[in-house]
Amino acid sequence: MHLQDFHALDDADAAGVVRVWADIPGWVDAIVAGRPYASVDALASCGGDLASAWSPDDLEAALHAHPRIGARVSGDGAEARASRREQGAMASADDDDIAAIAAGNAAYEQRFGRVFLIRAAGRTPGEMRAELERRLTNDPDAETIEATRQLAEIALLRLRGTFADAAPAEPEAAE
Repeated sequence: MHLQDFHALDDADAAGVVRVWADIPGWVDAIVAGRPYASVDALASCGGDLASAWSPDDLEAALHAHPRIGARVSGDGAEARASRREQGAMASADDDDIAAIAAGNAAYEQRFGRVFLIRAAGRTPGEMRAELERRLTNDPDAETIEATRQLAEIALLRLRGTFADAAPAEPEAAE
């Protein structure tokens, strides 16, 4: 998608795009209302600034769209496709990491009452496992802050990914 195409969408369709980045109603509304943006960087900056104010309730609102790390993601929607792409490294995870992450997910949900959220893109299964194990030692308030930061990282990566393929090609060098 090109940024100008995003600007041309009606509010409901634009909100549908933004909701894939993070399904937090106030954030979605603010991003949509802020159009037009001068660039993807300006859009990401605005999104990041707004995300810095996310509350524990905002985190909870967005979690319905995030599967467990290592779980098979079902569905054909944009959120499911994004999750499958982000968790692609789990396809090559060894049995030890798979088992430890599954056990860690259960322990995390028991301790914190929500799904473990981490920016999976760019991380190996071992790195995600280590982060899960480390974060299990957080106190609830610290973990809420960390999970909210991870949600913001995911949202901004998804935002940028929406427009990544829309950049014009570099001109070919003259021979």
